[in-house]
Amino acid sequence: MRRVGSLLAGVAASLAGVAAAAAVLHAREVRSPVPPDTDRLLYLRSGKTADRVFLSFDALAADVYWIRTIQHYGRDRHSTRPDRFTLLQPLLDLTTTLDPAFNIAYRFGAIFLSMESPNGPGRSDQAIALLEKGLKANPNRWQYAHDIGFIHYWYTGDLPSAARWFERAAAMPGAPEWIRPLAGVTLAQGGDRQGARTLLRELMTSNEKYIREAAERGLAQVQALDDLDALAMLLERLHQATGRYPADWIELAHNGVPGMPPRDPTGVEYAYDPATHTVALGAGSTLAPLPRGMSR
Repeated sequence: MRRVGSLLAGVAASLAGVAAAAAVLHAREVRSPVPPDTDRLLYLRSGKTADRVFLSFDALAADVYWIRTIQHYGRDRHSTRPDRFTLLQPLLDLTTTLDPAFNIAYRFGAIFLSMESPNGPGRSDQAIALLEKGLKANPNRWQYAHDIGFIHYWYTGDLPSAARWFERAAAMPGAPEWIRPLAGVTLAQGGDRQGARTLLRELMTSNEKYIREAAERGLAQVQALDDLDALAMLLERLHQATGRYPADWIELAHNGVPGMPPRDPTGVEYAYDPATHTVALGAGSTLAPLPRGMSR
């Protein structure tokens, strides 16, 4: 009993020390914010080294590094400095090495890494490597295999690889039935927008604001792709009916076509090129660039 009491006392003292240290660091941040360059220093870059340093407090340290990951991503999203997001991959590697079962760090971290500028570094290769690391540590997590497939057809446009990963995810224990058709549809149709919507709506339930914002933007991008396809079909039908393409959206409005000029989900007018008869996102649309794997 004495040993148990001593152990509990030691644990309590350690936790009290951690809490006191956190309070001191918070007070320092409020009164004397860390200079930007100092704030970007990462003293531990090796996950194995961090694992040895934190001993039995790995899970607590992983939480701390995950919080710092979110802070780093949030600050750099609104920064114009040339070295934006440079700590994102090292922080995620540290977090997932300290806690190999940190599901949210793998899945949402991959989204952070994949997003194109200005919302992220556009490093889908690092995102895939992070998810493969998670799959190695958690071989029954079908979500990681599915997410790799999603990154391939959403960001890289590598549809054969996307299909292979969807097939792998579908074969794993507990995978839902809706994943299996994604492989065939991806190869046959060049991307499955409904599958993208399913994942993005799942991400909309996240407690993390940045994840919800990314998912909302993704859903808007899918809608924009649908709009562009519909507008292209409209132009072709008019050409077949009249023998000519319209000069601009105003001409369509004068001919009784509703919804002119058409606008994307953010309210920016779609651009129409009368020389090539093509439609695209308007200049300055925050939905650019659209995912390559989702285009028809």
